[in-house]
Amino acid sequence: MTKSSNCAAVAMFTGKANCPYYAKAELLADYLQTNLPNFRFHKITQQPDRWEQWLHDICETNGWEHRQSPIIWRELLDRGGKGQLLGGLNDFLEYAQRYYGITSMMLMEEMLDIAEENLQAYLEIVKDDEEIKSLIKPMQIWITSASVPICYHLIPLLANGEVFGMTTEISIHLLDTDQFKEILCGIVMEAEDMAFPLLRSISEHTKIDQAFIDADIIIVLDDVPLNLEVQSRENHIREVSEICQVYAPLIEKNAKSDVKVISSGKTFANLKATMLRTYGPSIRPENIIAIATSWESAAKAMLARKLNVNTAGVKDVIVWGNITGSSYIDLSHAKLYGYDCAIRGPPNFPRPLLNMIYDSEWIHSEFLSAQSTLSSRMSHCTGILPAHAIATVLRYWYHGSPSEEIVSVGVFSHGQFCIPEGIIFSMPVRFQNGNWEVMTELEINETTQKVLGRLSHELVQEKLVALKEISEMHPYEAE
Repeated sequence: MTKSSNCAAVAMFTGKANCPYYAKAELLADYLQTNLPNFRFHKITQQPDRWEQWLHDICETNGWEHRQSPIIWRELLDRGGKGQLLGGLNDFLEYAQRYYGITSMMLMEEMLDIAEENLQAYLEIVKDDEEIKSLIKPMQIWITSASVPICYHLIPLLANGEVFGMTTEISIHLLDTDQFKEILCGIVMEAEDMAFPLLRSISEHTKIDQAFIDADIIIVLDDVPLNLEVQSRENHIREVSEICQVYAPLIEKNAKSDVKVISSGKTFANLKATMLRTYGPSIRPENIIAIATSWESAAKAMLARKLNVNTAGVKDVIVWGNITGSSYIDLSHAKLYGYDCAIRGPPNFPRPLLNMIYDSEWIHSEFLSAQSTLSSRMSHCTGILPAHAIATVLRYWYHGSPSEEIVSVGVFSHGQFCIPEGIIFSMPVRFQNGNWEVMTELEINETTQKVLGRLSHELVQEKLVALKEISEMHPYEAE
């Protein structure tokens, strides 16, 4: 070994991940580092499509001339100063032979194999880095009308990791008017005190022009309380339309292109979703939904009490139509699990629910006419049920719903079940791979089809009234 081998040296290697010459240089450097105590090297692997720009930049910075992969330079730690360019592979081979008396005899076939391994290892590193970066940039969730009780109960459900997963951090943005700023500040303080590991930040917002910046998810909780003794239904619909006319352009402008928008609340859930799509045409229609799970859960609870079973054992109850208005609860596909009767089976053995209810009079006289009862219960609920419904649907959206189980969601109609296009209509769906699909394979009888026709007509008329009210208030915009 020559005297030069005793110098504290660092060799810097950079090349394309799939370059066989870079692979040969790297293997020789590994050998030198193992056998020479003062030799150190550091490698910087570059993605093939970024190599040319990287090479241009480093050569320009150091005043070097080099055009191929790899590029190798030598730095002497005990001398400092700018690195000394060695060149490419041939230059490094000559350097190793001259100073250390070592020669590499690697064949081209071996070089290509190692280059392929290098590329695959590099891609794995890039993938891991992207996953880490996704944690650094938390999911942005905006909640409107955030002073309502639903929001208060929703925040812990979103922040505990069960909805998006235990590796996904979130930032929550609470939006409401100035008059509710104190309430928002109180919610923020409580959430911070709870120290959720996955809650990166939570903040309050009262300036509408800053709403929905970088939003991944928007949960619209705005309600227009119905009071038909004070003003007409048309005026209520106009208020809903005005809210959406403000929100939709801001969503298009500020939110991410694939933002998911969820409409919930006690009134006009379908109409809010429909008008957000109408006034925000660039928002993906499949990414706007209305939550029907609260009504679905309440209906299951009524059935469970009648049958004296756990509510969790009632499945596949379908809520059709206008979620917070005229809807139809369909039991034709409903199933019952864990029912104690003469016929026994394993826990996953289902029974048709209608076959287990022997009091058909109760179904027609009480249950199917129970929409007003359910609406009354929803209007007086403290927010736990709708908050749980939102969290459940979001979990399904990101991780999939239970196999073969029906979920009722208000989605944009494309003519399924002969429902007119262009309205948000609650129908049976399943969630898979980050998307939902309508379960069009389900058979519906003639009676149900007639009911769907009536419900869809009501929603179409509701949309037309909303558009008419706005066009009369803003005739130039309508033109």
